[in-house]
Amino acid sequence: MVASQILNHLLFSSFMVMAIFMRSSMSKFSEQFPSTVSIKRMEKMTRFHFYFHDIHSGKTPTAVRIIARAQNGGAGNFGTTFMMDNPLTEEQEPESKLVGRAQGMYAFASLHDPGLLMVLNLAFVEGMYNGSSISILGRNPVLENVREMPVVGGSGLFRFARGCALAKTITYNPKTNDAVVEYNVSVVHF
Repeated sequence: MVASQILNHLLFSSFMVMAIFMRSSMSKFSEQFPSTVSIKRMEKMTRFHFYFHDIHSGKTPTAVRIIARAQNGGAGNFGTTFMMDNPLTEEQEPESKLVGRAQGMYAFASLHDPGLLMVLNLAFVEGMYNGSSISILGRNPVLENVREMPVVGGSGLFRFARGCALAKTITYNPKTNDAVVEYNVSVVHF
């Protein structure tokens, strides 16, 4: 026990000396710390399963078009962009328990297929995750059965998060464009 305390003290002292030395040679704008000196933390993996409700119809849509496709060219819906604040629920039914909201935007970013650029935060409102969020930025080829998108960060309990989100369309109404999408998200965080 004493040896580990001495080792921890030496590591901390070395870190402080290096930090003081590096700080004196750095500008006020930034600081750098050597990556070889770190405090070991146990990473955790959290898995989520929920349903994303993309609602374009009715009196209170949760996804609205903010940019229409260019009329002077382009294929299909290329360029069309939507802003969303979609409910995330425990079950497939929209009336089931709300666990969060998908807030962000998606745009048709491919000339050749309905490939979406997804930029969204999964903002949780349930239990210990209330106030924390996971950020997703990636390509969503909507015609594929299961789509994989990267988790690029997060906030709150998910600070420094990374991982992946798997999306699968459960229902889609071509007349209204309303959809229910099942999400399975795995996120690694401290």
